[in-house]
Amino acid sequence: MAGLAALLTRLVPAQTQAIRSRLSQVWMSGLVSLLPLRVRCLGALPRQPSLWLSNHVSWVDIVLLGRLAPLHFLSKAEVAAWPVIGWLAKGAGTLFIQRGTGAATSLNDQLSGMLAAGHSLMIFPEGTTTAGDRVRTFHGRLLGCAVETGAPVQPVAIAYRRCGERDSVAPFINDDEFTAHLWRLLGSERIDVEIHLLPPLRAGSAPRNQLAREARASVIQVLGLEDGADTNASPSLSRRAA
Repeated sequence: MAGLAALLTRLVPAQTQAIRSRLSQVWMSGLVSLLPLRVRCLGALPRQPSLWLSNHVSWVDIVLLGRLAPLHFLSKAEVAAWPVIGWLAKGAGTLFIQRGTGAATSLNDQLSGMLAAGHSLMIFPEGTTTAGDRVRTFHGRLLGCAVETGAPVQPVAIAYRRCGERDSVAPFINDDEFTAHLWRLLGSERIDVEIHLLPPLRAGSAPRNQLAREARASVIQVLGLEDGADTNASPSLSRRAA
């Protein structure tokens, strides 16, 4: 599908973004149907281009959220060089983050341009994944694009559960390897996934760090966590998330 997207964008360049977004959604929906997931989505999808902020548990988050709406994701620059995965990410229109202070301003300008052009963005502001037992600090570095464009900030909370308890298979953390994790996931029993689309925040002139704190607080509340940490988390899961 990435190859088809590349071909079609050459033939009809004016429709590049629309083609990529539609094919990405179809592909992600197909992948979700192969995984042992029972998904429940609560809340309303944004009606205008927004900056989505979500807690981050697994690479599966990207697939689940990407099938809901046309979204552009951010990824570390190293992923672009990964065999196959990097090619697929490029085909889906992923934006790659270069590390370093000099790149932050340039990236923020790029993000602002995409929001202004009517494209929604998806950011995982924790900067890493957790075992689902906590929500780390939401970093506000990349939220300046919402402040500059006035785009709404859409907080999202995602949780993986089995028999009412936090699931331990879905999290993709520490030095986990993609292929091994995928096989474990495919061999797993049914996992219940809850995706909460929370009330959007209006950026306006609010400081970006304040927006990040408000978004994190709403995610923590709906996930039933206290101060960002699950008080019922097992010691082993807490260490894995650290």
